[in-house]
Amino acid sequence: MIRKSLLTLAVALMSLTGLTGCGFLADDDPAAAAAREPSAGGDSSNHPDVLPYDVKPLIRPDKKFFGVAVDGAPDSMKPVDAFARTVGKKPNLVGSYSSWGDDFNAEGARNVFEAGSLLYVSWEPFKPGLGSIADGSQDGYVKRFAKKVRETNAPVAISFGHEMNGHWYPWGTKKQTAREFVTAWRHIHDVFQDEGATNVIWVWSPNVVNPVPDVKLKAYWPGDTYVDWVGVVGYWTQTGASTFDALYGPTRRQIAAFTDKPILISETSAEPGERRRADVRRLIGGVRQSDDFIGFVWFNIPKRADWRIQSSPLALGEFKRLIADDAFGFEVPQS
Repeated sequence: MIRKSLLTLAVALMSLTGLTGCGFLADDDPAAAAAREPSAGGDSSNHPDVLPYDVKPLIRPDKKFFGVAVDGAPDSMKPVDAFARTVGKKPNLVGSYSSWGDDFNAEGARNVFEAGSLLYVSWEPFKPGLGSIADGSQDGYVKRFAKKVRETNAPVAISFGHEMNGHWYPWGTKKQTAREFVTAWRHIHDVFQDEGATNVIWVWSPNVVNPVPDVKLKAYWPGDTYVDWVGVVGYWTQTGASTFDALYGPTRRQIAAFTDKPILISETSAEPGERRRADVRRLIGGVRQSDDFIGFVWFNIPKRADWRIQSSPLALGEFKRLIADDAFGFEVPQS
């Protein structure tokens, strides 16, 4: 009876002071209720003691990135694990593709991060066009995307409008100007900054200039404050360049004239055929020997050719031998 009376008195005192409910916060206060809810993705705005993931140590790493794009990832890491078993080393960068209008794949980003790797997103603006992005018409979508990126609190590399110096995409040279591309890029970057999505590595990703020598890259450069990595796309084909410098050198020299940002080969593979084993050796050896190149992403998806390394046993053997070098691969820090 005495215990019951004391409990009744305590509740009455709490009601008088407004300290009812879980954590001594009023249940009818929406702000208080929201503050009690844990953020699913580690939203640092609701948890001031949780700092945004700092990507700066990843921008110029001590070792090289070893990346792969493979069907099924990052929704599942099983395909990445299977690739790792095939080549004898776990990739620490996982490539993916996202069309404009798609939600950010937060679950995929967490899958990759929890595996000690970095998610790389090629964000493809097939529509509505760079002008509509640059003028703010798409800001609602961009803000939602940026908010989800921020809430994962995992590092993410984002490349917007890759291969912009080519004519084969709708954001390329046939339909859009360099000025439109730069304006759209800067606007997206600024929206992300305003939303607090600072856990992004921004990757400016032209195609190698060899097939489009008259398109100069400098006009497409958003500026050093808007870019963290240069991500060069360049594939090894049976009739194309046969040395590392022949494939990547002309692009590398153009880039060096206006920035010293690190270079990632953001998409590459070697076409099956007589040269494939040698091309694998040239690719991995060239990245290994070049201080300005921080790694590569191997496209291991059959698309117009069977780019999968396991489709060529001799090339696979060379790949396994060279990627075993300790210069390639490292665990992406969890904080």
